[in-house]
Amino acid sequence: MSESDTMRAVEVPEAGADFDVVEKPVPEPDADEVRISVEACGVCHSDEMTKEGVYPRIEFPRVPGHEVVGRIDAVGEDVEEWEAGERVGVGWHGGHCFTCDACRRGDFINCEHAEVTGLDFDGGYAEYTVAPHEALAAVPDELDAADAAPLLCAGITTFNALRNSDARPGDLVAVQGVGGLGHLGIQYAHAAGFEVVALSRGTEKKERALALGADHYVDTEATAAAEELQELGGASVVLATAPSAPAIESVVGGLGADGEVIAVGIPGEPVGVHAGALVGVRGSVSGWASGTARDSQDTLEFSALRDVTPEIETFDLGDAQDAYEKMLASEVRFRAVLEP
Repeated sequence: MSESDTMRAVEVPEAGADFDVVEKPVPEPDADEVRISVEACGVCHSDEMTKEGVYPRIEFPRVPGHEVVGRIDAVGEDVEEWEAGERVGVGWHGGHCFTCDACRRGDFINCEHAEVTGLDFDGGYAEYTVAPHEALAAVPDELDAADAAPLLCAGITTFNALRNSDARPGDLVAVQGVGGLGHLGIQYAHAAGFEVVALSRGTEKKERALALGADHYVDTEATAAAEELQELGGASVVLATAPSAPAIESVVGGLGADGEVIAVGIPGEPVGVHAGALVGVRGSVSGWASGTARDSQDTLEFSALRDVTPEIETFDLGDAQDAYEKMLASEVRFRAVLEP
């Protein structure tokens, strides 16, 4: 249990305001929730939705953070599958209703009433947080808390997108962008047995991409990505991690037969695709959401099994504003993590 009635937390007091480090009461879990003593929380680009108040249902003040790792500190009276002391994580998917049509089909990520951690309820920029029991993933002992935190968003998004694609071991898989998402996508693609191509502007990240498991590196400033992919035989999958519409558009012509561009980085502008480039190869352009708590647990377990870890920079909870600004400016290689 907590040793104090209060805790440090980082709040967004109103839309567009700077983060505010406050002392607030330690939350009590409802009957179907657990309380988590937070050991690490990743800082994600999607936290901008909390910071700027663009999420339609958000209420202020709100504590951001949807890459939460810690230990269960208290358990609601109706929770049966979790116990105090267990290591758990909470990602973007913050719970579901179990009763809507999507939930009745087991499609929890598309629940009509799904909640988002750090948006619908307070997240992990705090010493303690509470979460619904169905939103929890077990965290393997082999993973350090700070390393595990980004896997609950950047990790699950790239891992889940790749494992749900039609690519098979030995197929050509390209990862467009070597950043917070892409550096994990390269590792997962390598561990899955794909022939991996890293696509990035310039040569600054070439050495790192190859060290992470890429078999090929394409400098998209020096050569056309689509042409290079076709020279290699055509991609079964291009995992588009950089939020740039022109970058996504530029790789469509690099698909092989039945190839797919899977967008996980979301541009602010529409992506234009020439249908003829898809028709000729039976190709497609699709998007992928992160996943549920079970998907998060699969990601964590696979990461521990194959030693996939993010490259991180850690910050004290009181430095959340600095961590957030560095993340937005792409000055962190590759993920920022708060340690309360």
